[in-house]
Amino acid sequence: MVPHIDTVLTGPLLELEKKVLAATPAIERWFRMEWQEHTPPFYCSVDLRNAGYKLAPVDTNLFPGGFNHLATEMLPLSVQAAMAAIDKYCPDARNLLLVPENNNRNPRYLENVARLMQIFRQTGLHVRLGSFSPDITEPTPLALPDGNMLVIEPLIRLSNERRLGLKDFDPCTILLNNDLSNGIPDILQNIHEQSLLPPLHAGWSLRRKSNHLAAYDEVAKKFGKLVDVDPWMLNPFHNKCSDVNFEEAASEDCLANNVDVLLAKIRKKYKEYGIKEKPFVILKPDAGTCGMGIMTVKDAREVRDLTPQQRERMSVVKDGKVVNDIIIQEGVPTFESIKDTVAEPVVYMIDRYVVGGFYRIHAERGIDQNLNAPGSQFVPLAFTQQHAVPDLKAKPGTAAPNRFYLYGVVARLALLAASLEMERTDPNPEVY
Repeated sequence: MVPHIDTVLTGPLLELEKKVLAATPAIERWFRMEWQEHTPPFYCSVDLRNAGYKLAPVDTNLFPGGFNHLATEMLPLSVQAAMAAIDKYCPDARNLLLVPENNNRNPRYLENVARLMQIFRQTGLHVRLGSFSPDITEPTPLALPDGNMLVIEPLIRLSNERRLGLKDFDPCTILLNNDLSNGIPDILQNIHEQSLLPPLHAGWSLRRKSNHLAAYDEVAKKFGKLVDVDPWMLNPFHNKCSDVNFEEAASEDCLANNVDVLLAKIRKKYKEYGIKEKPFVILKPDAGTCGMGIMTVKDAREVRDLTPQQRERMSVVKDGKVVNDIIIQEGVPTFESIKDTVAEPVVYMIDRYVVGGFYRIHAERGIDQNLNAPGSQFVPLAFTQQHAVPDLKAKPGTAAPNRFYLYGVVARLALLAASLEMERTDPNPEVY
């Protein structure tokens, strides 16, 4: 199940792999101690970039929608992790209500929903689908590519409006697979005696990537000290521009200046490590997902010379939400490929456990471009065994299990940063 990956096996990443493997007992203990202090998100996926000279997360999704791309061999571990997660919130749970994206009839997304239902049913739960979409007023069938059907039902309030459920279905736990990009509906608010996961402030109507990046800065520094590596090896530089309007020159000045500053910092690091690549940055919205509103920039002049089409593409994201704040993030090229097609690893977690992942590949994108775009394809990975048992005797760069273990470690750093982010942005901090 492990595809052949052409990857850079020289340079600083080998030293990082070597140090991580040598520190494995200390790393695993460190994670255990951190999870005693912090609650991991219910589930999470992390996009990674392996540049050969650094390995870093570039996106952390708290409403992962690609469980159908995980290898079927991963199901037993996914079920075990789901059991551990559910036990934290409702040990005697019988019913779970899954709330997917509204009006998303994409067959691949529906396969993700079906896989999630399969995982949680195998934990011993009754699972049904609910929607707050005004278009769902009665039980509605949804066709899967394999000919099977899902049924989605309208959400209703139960028990004097205190609880959320379906007709004849009162769940202990409500699992959102809807990132709330279009806002938080009234029906999801003021829920009592039920666990709503992830919490509402994890949705893109409230969440900001800048908060996550700030938390990850802290995690990367602590981890760098633990294993004696430069945190930059694990962490892209970043800045932010607020109140952006792509039709105003002042916004262009802010973006161009920040691009210049960031490129200068990257060049300094490149010089320090003898890296010959041309640095670049990625512009992305501070809130939003689905790979929208993303642009690769190698020179500040590119920001000042945006075409009308580029301005339009950068100014609006999912559900027509207008972009006001922009993250300028160090670009991390991917030097991994599958059959001459650029690839990036995506790691999936439930609770604090790595449960699998896949390589996202895109035949029409370059090593410095966003691969989360129409036309992307997915190659499943079953690397849980390798994640659990790295080969400590193998030379760095020679064993796939060790590289995949390294991916799992860095993904868990992003997971830990997400837990800090959720704590610090929670409007009801007493729950922690």
